[in-house]
Amino acid sequence: MDKKKIRFCPYCASPVELRRVQAVERLACPVCSWVFYEDPKVAAAVLLEQGNKVLLTQRAGEPFQGQWSLPAGFVDAYEDPARAAERECLEETGLVVRVTTLLDLVSGREHENGADILLLYRAELVGGLLQAGDDARDAAFFSRANLPPLAFRATRRALGLE
Repeated sequence: MDKKKIRFCPYCASPVELRRVQAVERLACPVCSWVFYEDPKVAAAVLLEQGNKVLLTQRAGEPFQGQWSLPAGFVDAYEDPARAAERECLEETGLVVRVTTLLDLVSGREHENGADILLLYRAELVGGLLQAGDDARDAAFFSRANLPPLAFRATRRALGLE
């Protein structure tokens, strides 16, 4: 955690300080005793296959700009992760999918703004028109024998490359 991101208590606006709380150094308010507990970030991804091809999106921004990954994104508070995976696929590819199976849970943050937990779902195509959207530069189906440069360990793992 970058301890510099939170400088003031969200309840009383006092400057926060590092304190040892439950054997861990955490940001805390010396006035009202509020403690910052950093929650993990959760993302959901879709593995959509058509024959021997897999759907990938090309990243428009950093990190890993220009590299390819599964359609994925963060799960919003109170959102069902399977619905988040379907939503992210639609936003990034224009394709409407239906989640069929939870395939894997991948843990470990790969970059500063990334997820700590990725839920990987298999999905089936329901409709839509393939077109890049949201934070994707491109979206396309690739043969597993001819994959482009992949952005994330989680994508490589999902495709059986790790």
